[in-house]
Amino acid sequence: MATLADFNSPLLPTWCPGCGNFAIWTCLKQALVEKGLSPMDVNLCFDIGCNGNGADKINAYAFKGLHGRTIPLASGISLGNHKLPVIGIGGDGGTFDEGMAHLIHAIRSNYKFLFILHNNCDFGLTTGQATPTTPQGQKMNSSPYGVVESRLNPGQLVLASGASFYARGFTGNIPQLKELIVKGLEHEGFAFLEVLQHCPTYNKFQDHLYLNSRVYDVKTDENHKNDRRYVYDLVDYSNEKIATGLLYQDPESTSYYSRLEKRKGMETTLKDEVKVYDIAEQVKEFI
Repeated sequence: MATLADFNSPLLPTWCPGCGNFAIWTCLKQALVEKGLSPMDVNLCFDIGCNGNGADKINAYAFKGLHGRTIPLASGISLGNHKLPVIGIGGDGGTFDEGMAHLIHAIRSNYKFLFILHNNCDFGLTTGQATPTTPQGQKMNSSPYGVVESRLNPGQLVLASGASFYARGFTGNIPQLKELIVKGLEHEGFAFLEVLQHCPTYNKFQDHLYLNSRVYDVKTDENHKNDRRYVYDLVDYSNEKIATGLLYQDPESTSYYSRLEKRKGMETTLKDEVKVYDIAEQVKEFI
């Protein structure tokens, strides 16, 4: 049985003091232990950015992809070995800039893996530029007169795109965040987990105190409904309170791989079927 110590890396985190990444890093390890997974039993795919600096801060099979390309990396690994738990990890910048198309297609395909979005509303690694989740009008390093574009809402985007699982956590609630990671790993399809976090260096408008004063767990709301339209309205930015927890899950969700008729009943994974082919004859045509 794996322990937290098994996931420790000799390299210590270098995030700024107070960064929400410390909480996500901790909850991720706790969730893997709770699931009974050892470092060799899971694959982690990291994006470029402050979140990506966690790739070598945890002892596990970890890949760091190109900026915004974490989702296709995780999708391919999950399809290649559908028996391997896969977690993709990315920031709000890469995910909703270069990675937007990848996100939409992962949702519609319903590939089976958990995607954890680090949402701090800025590009922290490159010193505080605005991302698509930065509020309109907010002054940032690259927007000295304020952000011109309208603000993107991650929850509404994924729900409108047909997501089968949408949860939202907060780095100030460790037990809840760990539980959401566990639930995402157990989901039969693409599980989107948005994590609200503070960037203590570049985000002064959505700090820990601001979030802590507004978040609540939907478990405390007896009127909460597991309904796509209801949750879409619930996560609108106009609402004063911020709902967290497992907000929506399709109980009938089936993953992309499980819908492949030609794979039904096959015990092997795609990676097991990779062979070496002699293509000498084909190559001669181009010599």
